[in-house]
Amino acid sequence: MILSLIGYRGTGKSTVGRLLAERLGWSCVDADERIEQAAGKSIQAIFAEGGEPAFRDWESRVVAELCQLDKAVLAWGGGAILRAQNREWICSAGPVVWLRADVATIDQRIHFDPSTQSRRPNLTTAGGRQEIENILAQRTPLYQQCADFQVDTEGMTPPDVSASIYEWWTKNDEPAASSNDDASDF
Repeated sequence: MILSLIGYRGTGKSTVGRLLAERLGWSCVDADERIEQAAGKSIQAIFAEGGEPAFRDWESRVVAELCQLDKAVLAWGGGAILRAQNREWICSAGPVVWLRADVATIDQRIHFDPSTQSRRPNLTTAGGRQEIENILAQRTPLYQQCADFQVDTEGMTPPDVSASIYEWWTKNDEPAASSNDDASDF
């Protein structure tokens, strides 16, 4: 079983994933790092050479691979849920937690995290807040569809987010994979 963290970039998936995995005694895998390893090149290079479709193809290969792991916290890229097959694999592999934040917070976090800016290109010509708003409008229903639990990370530290997920996890005694219809909210 895996525990998946989904949400837009800048919501804390990678940082929270490491903290949560440590607390559970599990491994943590950052899907973007695994994509770069599998492709043998950076995400920027994948986008430059083949555009978003090439990146999404690599992402789907990695989703299929990582969903076979056991006792792992998976920090998925923000768009991992775009393809129906990826959603099916992710939801079938174990509980899914959606990390949320408002547009202004996401924009600020991305702006002040140089690794996020240098690693991932803009996905639209809009850039900035407008891009975040546009993409969230597209992805929010998909995040909702997948989520067993949601955490609004607004004003929370990564340890706080990790603790709330851990509390939910233990309260539900390692919940079964994806009922998703009534995702609880923290």
